Amino acid sequence: MSNSFSSRGKGFEAKLQQDSELRFKAESRRNKLLGLWLAEKMGLSGAQAEAYAKEVVLSDLDVPGIDDMVAKIMGDVRARGLALDEADVRREAERLMARAVDEVAAR
Repeated sequence: MSNSFSSRGKGFEAKLQQDSELRFKAESRRNKLLGLWLAEKMGLSGAQAEAYAKEVVLSDLDVPGIDDMVAKIMGDVRARGLALDEADVRREAERLMARAVDEVAAR
């Protein structure tokens, strides 16, 4: 019985690790999409838009949750004088998370 229990435990751990990896990939994809969305609002395109999206992705790596990323984005929004508020950004992040999950699952 202990062998069966150990096998189930290992299977559960593997599933948790896989779920965690998929979540990380989906969040990273969402952040990139959010960065590209905002880059478009800022009038950026091409390499500049990609570079900005990368900044957004990196801004979310320091602290768990999206608050650090939203703070970075809102600073950029204010600096550019864009007509977006935090609720707009969070709503778009939520919308893009659903898309990111679908894209990651499709891979």
